[in-house]
Amino acid sequence: MIAVTFALPAESSEFIRRLQSPTRTRRGSIEIVTGMLHGQTVALVHTGVGEKSTRARLGSFLEAETPTCLISAGFAGALHEKRQLGDVVIGQNFSAPFLVDAARRALSTIRVDVLPMTTASEVIDLPTVRQRIAESTSAEAVDMETEYIAQLCASQEIPMLSLRAITDTPSAPFPAPPGVLFNMERQKTEFASLFWYLLLRPAAIVRFLSFAQNVARSRQALTSALELLLREPLG
Repeated sequence: MIAVTFALPAESSEFIRRLQSPTRTRRGSIEIVTGMLHGQTVALVHTGVGEKSTRARLGSFLEAETPTCLISAGFAGALHEKRQLGDVVIGQNFSAPFLVDAARRALSTIRVDVLPMTTASEVIDLPTVRQRIAESTSAEAVDMETEYIAQLCASQEIPMLSLRAITDTPSAPFPAPPGVLFNMERQKTEFASLFWYLLLRPAAIVRFLSFAQNVARSRQALTSALELLLREPLG
């Protein structure tokens, strides 16, 4: 069985639709989606955003399951302008070398960049903050889960691959303050707060719609990469 993690359903929705005979089961506070893709059994887990949720949800899953490998999939932000919206990237520093090699072969028909990534404890948005993180870590992309997923996998000797799609860059940041877009404590978007933010700032509506289109393109690119990747055994 191959485990695939996403932070949120907004990242995984298209991938789930491609699974054959998907079933949903609950184990405590987490939902596991299991299905087949190209003859391989896939178990999908949503970790939530950030360290606390990731350690709790994925930790619970790995207490009961030992996948042959785990793919940490989802979205990431670019720290440099050379990364474009929709780019698919592999976090080399978080990934098992043999899985990076397997991914290079499986994804040879599309553009995939292998690069250093970092994980942040909060949403990174401002260009100045992105630049500071890039300079201090030498990373080219940032997310909020991969480091913790890698630690959990390492503790159980589960090989991991970090596969992400870029949804925001220094010149194309989030369309609203991170706290408006997502409530970390409740692990959800507060749509009432978002609605009022956009209502009072009509110019932000255009930015929000553009961001939604970027997310959709990134989700499609990530899903296509995952499907290609799973056409061949990863072991």
